[in-house]
Amino acid sequence: MHLAELVRMRTQPCAGLLLALTQRCPLSCAHCSTSSSPRAPQHSGAPFRRLVGTFTAAEHPELVFMSGGEPLLRPRLVADLATAARAAGTRSCLLSGMFFARADGLAPVLRHAIAALDHFSASLDEFHEREVGRERVLAALATIADLVAAVSLHVTAASTDYLDDVLPVIRRRFGQRVPVLVSRVQPTGRARTLLPDRQPVLASGPCEFAGWPLVDFDGTVFACSRQSLARAHRPAHLVLGHAGRDSWPELRRRSLAQPALRAVRSVGPVEAARRAGASIRADVCATCVRLPPHTQPPAAGVELLAGQLLSRVPPRQWARRWGAGDHADLVELGWTGDQPDPVEPGPPADQADPAVPGPPGDQADPAVPGRPGAAAVPEVPT
Repeated sequence: MHLAELVRMRTQPCAGLLLALTQRCPLSCAHCSTSSSPRAPQHSGAPFRRLVGTFTAAEHPELVFMSGGEPLLRPRLVADLATAARAAGTRSCLLSGMFFARADGLAPVLRHAIAALDHFSASLDEFHEREVGRERVLAALATIADLVAAVSLHVTAASTDYLDDVLPVIRRRFGQRVPVLVSRVQPTGRARTLLPDRQPVLASGPCEFAGWPLVDFDGTVFACSRQSLARAHRPAHLVLGHAGRDSWPELRRRSLAQPALRAVRSVGPVEAARRAGASIRADVCATCVRLPPHTQPPAAGVELLAGQLLSRVPPRQWARRWGAGDHADLVELGWTGDQPDPVEPGPPADQADPAVPGPPGDQADPAVPGRPGAAAVPEVPT
């Protein structure tokens, strides 16, 4: 599974399931959006195993995306989940901070877990490099590329200087073999202390981050990949259930049927609030978490049109929306998949508004996920 395919799937409701396996991480990166640490709470793996065990050949997500914290602190859980998912027809992807690259070679338990995956993605940025050296990360990724069918890099930057330095190194080392998703540091978690205050973004248009359910560290299943936001407010439309008691078919049914979620995915939180007669807040996410219970979806034709338009946006346009700027094309390096006629989604987010959105989710990487940028997706007629 190429990175471009993964990015394009992000707009398809319930095509993927995000699993935040732990909040623990052996690194202490200054920009960590989940405020992970070596002593953070870690819950039982049983809810994750139980939920993936409810996948069937007839009803399963196309992808499970494992992150954290550092998911490879739980290598046996990773291997078990990837193996069980594959048995039902679901592919697996994992995002790692590469803590293990500080040592020589891969421990057998890590090698076994990584080899069970369909896609492996490594985080690399100026903050990670203070914890794990760049050359060690790239050397470890070269080894992993011989174990996994597809690999990629998530490069998060606070400045263009870092990108100008690291991206040519990656291209010289891997050529077309390793695609790269570039994003910007977002003011969440520990990164709030690094960045100046930004003006909130009140964006119109559909929200792609309400498409994939996310299983939080404790097993709670949210409809939004910004789990810190959903966890803090817990609005009814963003809480789907719990991995310890609900099956995938039931969670999928709730996600696809929930009226407010359908509105958010097709016309966006701002338009959904306007139609419901609700107040519109300073930014799009604050508006979403305060949508009233009586929020209704748009007409079926509008939902259908929104899905068709979003499915035609090329992966590079999503990368640009999430802050890749001039480096958006790197997400498609080496991709030979089908590419529909592109929809022009408007100006890049970093040109349309000074607040550059991050990728989907608190992970600061896909799955993983900031707020929608202004005018970055096609407008849906309402």
